[in-house]
Amino acid sequence: MPLSSMFLSVLNKIQIALISGEYVDSALILNYSDGIGKITGYTSSEISGLPGRILNIIFPEDSAQVLRTHKNLFAGGDKSVESLLTYRLLSKSGKMIWVKEYLLCEKDAVEEKYHVSGSLTDISAEKNDEGTLQEEVKKLREQIASKDRFINILSHDLRAPFTSILGFSEILINEPALSQKEKNEYLTYIYDASQNQLQFISYLLDWSRLRTGSLRIEPQRLNAAALVYNCVSSLTGNAIRKNIEIRVDVKSDLYIEADERLITQVIVNLLNNAIKFSYEESVIDIIAGSFNEAHVEFIVKDTGVGISQDEQQKLFNLEKNFSKEGTKGEKGSGFGLAFVKEIISNHNGDIWFYSEEGSGSEFHFTVPLPSNTMLFVLKDRLEAENLEEVVKNNFPEFTIFSAENGYDAISIMSDKHPNLIITDHNMPLMTGIQLIEAIKKGESGLKSPFVVLLDEVNSDTENKYFKLGVRHVLTKPYKTEQMVKALRSLLA
Repeated sequence: MPLSSMFLSVLNKIQIALISGEYVDSALILNYSDGIGKITGYTSSEISGLPGRILNIIFPEDSAQVLRTHKNLFAGGDKSVESLLTYRLLSKSGKMIWVKEYLLCEKDAVEEKYHVSGSLTDISAEKNDEGTLQEEVKKLREQIASKDRFINILSHDLRAPFTSILGFSEILINEPALSQKEKNEYLTYIYDASQNQLQFISYLLDWSRLRTGSLRIEPQRLNAAALVYNCVSSLTGNAIRKNIEIRVDVKSDLYIEADERLITQVIVNLLNNAIKFSYEESVIDIIAGSFNEAHVEFIVKDTGVGISQDEQQKLFNLEKNFSKEGTKGEKGSGFGLAFVKEIISNHNGDIWFYSEEGSGSEFHFTVPLPSNTMLFVLKDRLEAENLEEVVKNNFPEFTIFSAENGYDAISIMSDKHPNLIITDHNMPLMTGIQLIEAIKKGESGLKSPFVVLLDEVNSDTENKYFKLGVRHVLTKPYKTEQMVKALRSLLA
């Protein structure tokens, strides 16, 4: 390709308009090549016909700068003057365009005239990239500043308890004449402070792993009532010490889809806070029920000290992390609610609260309802149809998806999240064992229970499934009652 053709090709791609002009009667008259149409939407003749020509479509904020620069081209009377200018134009469609204008002004010594040549280049894309980059730099700076503040808070919270722990330990070591009561008091403080610090570090590690994605959410179908009662049971000692009654109002047939370990930490943390900030001989209510078509709402309500307006601004905020003593001097890390919010956020739920100082608090959070779906991975279509009929008769709330082999099952699970999987052991392409191992190693975080069907009795194969955590392995032909019983135990 000739050099001139290559040059024109480049101009065509990057949208350049060539400029020519003269200085006539104290005014600069510029003319543009046809490339101006690709930049502004106006043809060169339309630009010439506008009042003020190109100045008519320059952004008002930029017009004074452009006029001043053009005037300076001729102010010194030099033989050759260059200018490079960036400004904004309004296209024919009303869109803002960034352009870079290069002008070369040369004086004709014979005719005593000024001749101008140059180019106008559309640099909107570069400006947009520059703006995006600046925005990213701003966000990164804010993140770095936020992390610096968090590290300062964290280093203080990590160090603070050890001053007292070491101080009381030193007294116990160096003061043999202490009474048993004093020793017990100091040891109790050391124990409580160590427990709080261990909990703080555990929360911090889990929070960090959630933020970085290294802690995988493993949702499964959970009975809400059983979950709540387990949490209440773990805190019974704390409640008894303050003679606090914990009332539970959760229906036995209410289910959620959540990571059992993490959602337990949420309920325990909120319930423990309620006990901590409640007065002796008071009542705490924990309630759960349907929130909307997709979520269940949990409420933990107390009639304790409440939260002041100033303190409310600091809740869930790591940069304003604060701790407060309970009604009997109980200590805390102040980090629990930030961790709770992170867990709920990772479950696609919300958390909020209502509180008035002196009148108690109530914390609300939502988690998803289970999808109520089963996945059949069965090679025999007739068997799958018969089993589907059994499920519809006994578990009408469930939707069924089917796959004929393990690879199809894994593909389905990339979009669906079945609450239970029934699979053959002998399947084309992969066995049931290989399917379960693939799911456990995958990134879905799926923790659904399995029912496995064997074509014949094989204790070695059964044991392999039991080691993988499968609770029910049935041998064909199985009775309908066996299947229903197995499904009920897994869905209870």
